[in-house]
Amino acid sequence: MPHVLVIDDSATTRLFYRETLEAAGFVVEEGINGLDGLEKAMTSPFDLIIVDINMPKMDGLTFLSELRKREEIRALPAIMISTQDRPADRAKAYAAGANIYFIKPIDPEILVRYGRLMTGAEAPRDIAS
Repeated sequence: MPHVLVIDDSATTRLFYRETLEAAGFVVEEGINGLDGLEKAMTSPFDLIIVDINMPKMDGLTFLSELRKREEIRALPAIMISTQDRPADRAKAYAAGANIYFIKPIDPEILVRYGRLMTGAEAPRDIAS
């Protein structure tokens, strides 16, 4: 089962992601901000990170930049999901190290599909069907 770290300061959002992903067979852990998420990413093996941008203590962009500096976890796939929908926001997310960027609210089926794709639980050709 793929192991996912969900990092968001909203308990409601974390619960939504957790329930959606666990129902699809993922194991989910949570981080309440980027700093908490970075500590967890450095101490436990994960197959995927899902992270918000706007959070206290360490935002998602800083989190991804720090994650990508660490050799042992830099290749970890990361989905950034945010309410920020300007092209510049998307560009900043990719520059920080996001593999894919979605705007909130995300459709649960899309979350599961891309979660499976990015953890290798679903073949790329299956994503469009």
